[in-house]
Amino acid sequence: MADVVAKPSDRHHVVVIGSGFGGLFATKQLKNADVDVTMIAKTTHHLFQPLLYQVATGILSEGEIAPPTREILSSQKNARVLLGEVTTVDLEARTVTSEVLGRGITTPYDSLIVAAGARQSYFGNDQFAEFAPGMKSIDDALELRGRIFGAFEMAELGALRGEDVDHLLTFVVVGAGPTGVEMAGQIAELAKRTLKKDFRAINTKRARVILVDAANQVLPPFGSRLGHWSQKALEDLGVEVMLGAMVTDVDERGLVVKFKSGRTERIDSLCKVWAAGVQASPLGKQLGEQSGAPVDRAGRIGVNPDLTLPGHPEVFVVGDMISLNNLPGVAQVAIQGAKHAAKEIDGRLKGKPSGGPFKYFDKGSMATISRFRAVASVGKVRLTGFVAWVMWLAVHLFYITGFKNRVTAVMHWFVSFLGRGRSERTATEQQIFARSALSRLDRGAADLVSPPGYYDSIAEQAEQDQRERLEQNAEQESRLTDSGQRGVSVG
Repeated sequence: MADVVAKPSDRHHVVVIGSGFGGLFATKQLKNADVDVTMIAKTTHHLFQPLLYQVATGILSEGEIAPPTREILSSQKNARVLLGEVTTVDLEARTVTSEVLGRGITTPYDSLIVAAGARQSYFGNDQFAEFAPGMKSIDDALELRGRIFGAFEMAELGALRGEDVDHLLTFVVVGAGPTGVEMAGQIAELAKRTLKKDFRAINTKRARVILVDAANQVLPPFGSRLGHWSQKALEDLGVEVMLGAMVTDVDERGLVVKFKSGRTERIDSLCKVWAAGVQASPLGKQLGEQSGAPVDRAGRIGVNPDLTLPGHPEVFVVGDMISLNNLPGVAQVAIQGAKHAAKEIDGRLKGKPSGGPFKYFDKGSMATISRFRAVASVGKVRLTGFVAWVMWLAVHLFYITGFKNRVTAVMHWFVSFLGRGRSERTATEQQIFARSALSRLDRGAADLVSPPGYYDSIAEQAEQDQRERLEQNAEQESRLTDSGQRGVSVG
């Protein structure tokens, strides 16, 4: 049973689901509106997802791309933040129910902005996730950091024992979109530049980096010319680009790809990265079932041109969750959609007419290949090489939240791109295996904490027992000091 959280005041209450680009920009846009805003998110940070691959490859720390949401919104007096994963949206009752570690709360709303984003899609093969993590969260990036650097460490040990370590030095990235291309390029730079002097038994420059995709070109959304340029740039780095190859199986020691001809090939690889496909938040399906709005195969929900949910003008859906006019699943769609929704809510309260349909302004797309090499598509302009790379740096620096994070990001970029160092190479076994261990519990992390109300029933006895132990410990400590027995041999 979830506890019901009272509205902050009698003012119009806007609940925002998600702390990503959509959730954060919607909340900030309502700063001066006569409303109370409650943001509910399953993490305590705002994630700058386009730079996750730099966390995974040791360039940036997680804090630089994921500042605390509470810190960002600390000066916004009409906003509060609640930690929890939203499990239920009741459109009729106008409530949102969220849960964290088995504890649930229900929050009422007058207006709702759903910006729950998307997760990695394995196209119905979710079992692949155990062996090929995606790139959608800090947990993903830290786990991959451990797997990438751990593969080199295990190869060094194996080589010292005289073992075949080819599978340990083979890295496979599945998906030739921006994330996959950037990840493959950075792993290649790690192997051939950053780590080349760090090991004794292995030659990291001989590591294989393979980019696999079922499509026929790299970076399809960028067009054929930029796609071909990117493929050549990757191949110049030593990346093996394998197109027209669909992954049909993944296990601990490798994966199987199938070509259009029907031929299959197994690639032995310990470290695999999944960057192919996304699936909208399950909330999309839930909203579709309640409202009758269509939901496509990727879980995206059909919305009205003004981003409202059909039949529910008080509910806006933004970002990766929507299916409207072939809008891409990029940050700018979420940001602009969130601002549109916030302005509509504010305008309604002020009695202003609707601003009409949501109009998306395409600011272009960018992707890095390696240091000093990138591609950019802005309107009809197509840029490659160093100029595109500098533009990429400037744009991403602008959208990193917080002055401090911008400064430290520039410093780390300077070290990594002008030098060969990586400041964030620390990895632990916990980062690699913790999520797998949690998944084996019936209720995940909730199984590791006491259920709600557990301590209420035994609180009085527990308090008494603790008091007696503390008093006995204090008496013992005092006696040893007063009698001069500390450091004295007994017997």
